[in-house]
Amino acid sequence: MERLNEALIPIPKHSWPLLLACFILFFCVSRPACAELNTPALPLSNVYKEGVNLEEYLVSEKLDGARAYWNGRQLLSRQGNTYHAPAWFTAGFPEQPLDGELWIAHNSFEQLMSIIRDTKPTNSWRKVRYMVFDIPLQHKTFTERMEKLETLFADISSPYIHLIKQSPIAGHDALMEQLAETVNAGGEGLMLRKMDSFYSAGRSNDLLKVKNWQDAEAVVIAHIPGKGKYTGMLGALLVETPDNIRFRLGTGFTDLQRRNPPPVGSLVTSKYQGKTVNGVPRFASFLRIRNLPQHTK
Repeated sequence: MERLNEALIPIPKHSWPLLLACFILFFCVSRPACAELNTPALPLSNVYKEGVNLEEYLVSEKLDGARAYWNGRQLLSRQGNTYHAPAWFTAGFPEQPLDGELWIAHNSFEQLMSIIRDTKPTNSWRKVRYMVFDIPLQHKTFTERMEKLETLFADISSPYIHLIKQSPIAGHDALMEQLAETVNAGGEGLMLRKMDSFYSAGRSNDLLKVKNWQDAEAVVIAHIPGKGKYTGMLGALLVETPDNIRFRLGTGFTDLQRRNPPPVGSLVTSKYQGKTVNGVPRFASFLRIRNLPQHTK
């Protein structure tokens, strides 16, 4: 024991903070359970603007659902959280990873989220469909990926998974006409996918969303109490965008949502019409909750 004590090198007290920091860094980087390892690398959309060469794109409806990545075993959210779908729901899904949207119907987003957020799934999942719009094959164009999907879906008999139809578009006027028809039918908008594009993570013009208004996501920072008829309820949300822009969301809520507002830390979507010179969304209105804070799940 004396020899062992002599062999130990004494560590100066001032070195302990550095050693502790190194240990924490090693733990976070090396541990396999880090959430980042489960986060799918997904293509994200930019906003369509007139002037894009639409001959290079295919169009489909933008569903008002929840983005879901099928990794061959389970469904994951954009943030890498698991959707606890029943085994019977995914029983007919292929082992091949897929990219799509969990969806029920037009104007059913809140109902959908109440179902898929439940860690103990129920028969309510029978209302849900997994609507597939891509397959993550890195070295194939979108046209080639669609051909692969059509072949794959020819052998799928599950009623809970469907392939979204992609169609060519004649031009801007035709696109606006289709957008109007979609919105009038209760839809949210359209999506454009570039035919010769490859499946790659991040935002690009390979994927464009077409809407009558713009939308953005922000984190709820605080609840601002209501006044007048909203006394005792939510008056507005103070939110912050990924660009560190803070602003108030005071419209777009139902009375039920004002009595039970999105919790602090949740991610919400607002719709707006352009931005100020300071980057603040103009005429911003609450649209929906995108996801709840991790500790509430």
